[in-house]
Amino acid sequence: MKKGIIYGFLAYLSWGLLPLYWRLFDTMPAGEILAHRILWSFVFVAVLVTAAKRWKSLISVVKERKNRLAVLLCSIFISCNWLIFIWAVNSGNVIETSLGYYMNPLISVVFAVVFLKEKLRVGQWAAIIIAGIGVLLMAIQYGHVPWIAIVLAVSFALYGLAKKVAQLDVLLGLTWETMIVVPIAMIYITFIHADGSAAVFSLSGGSMVLLLLSGAFTALPLFWFARAAERLPLSMVGFIQYIAPTTSLLLAIFVFDEAFTEGQLVSFSFIWFALIIYTFVSFRKSKASSQLGEAA
Repeated sequence: MKKGIIYGFLAYLSWGLLPLYWRLFDTMPAGEILAHRILWSFVFVAVLVTAAKRWKSLISVVKERKNRLAVLLCSIFISCNWLIFIWAVNSGNVIETSLGYYMNPLISVVFAVVFLKEKLRVGQWAAIIIAGIGVLLMAIQYGHVPWIAIVLAVSFALYGLAKKVAQLDVLLGLTWETMIVVPIAMIYITFIHADGSAAVFSLSGGSMVLLLLSGAFTALPLFWFARAAERLPLSMVGFIQYIAPTTSLLLAIFVFDEAFTEGQLVSFSFIWFALIIYTFVSFRKSKASSQLGEAA
């Protein structure tokens, strides 16, 4: 349990601090940063697979058609999520990224109901409706739909759904996800270097080293999350995950000096209230299931 909490804390704190990391490369276009992130993530996981001698297992992962489709979808959804997140951070929209990851658990619940036929309690439905009101209020305040938050929440929820359906090993799954898109990333990097538009050479030596380490910074939180999920009840993992968007929100306000208006506070309050209701109802449901299991 203690190790699980530590792993969960490390994973979500790392994700929450990512805006600080991507801001180091704000002179680079989001597409170029994404291409390097994909490339160095693949290099990092390939080294791990080689060290673990699991290349043969990698082939067996995609023998089933369902797994091949799931891996392809995972690769598309996580690449889209990474691109929008990097662009949003470097264009001064960290608050909206925070909103997206507050919304993500509730979007995941909706997908679980629609695609996996899971059933919700009245309190969980109430939480989703309240969160929807919060998003609607923010849309009215902005004068447009908060599309960054919605795309981040939906893309990561779809990524989680595809992972759930396939139930792939964390390391092998991430290897396939990066391996599918790494040819596209390499073609893009080659093209921008050929036409002289690559911005990577404008980085300092230290920043360039940090860019090369983006693979490790991408993969390690995923491994920590997997270890936490193995050791902790799902309700506790769900509670710990709010460390990430809370950290990002605090960075946006106190480090990046983004304006946090009264209207945004009202909208976020609806989201926070919805998450409190959902977490409370889910915790009671988990506790009741555990008691039934012990009685059985």
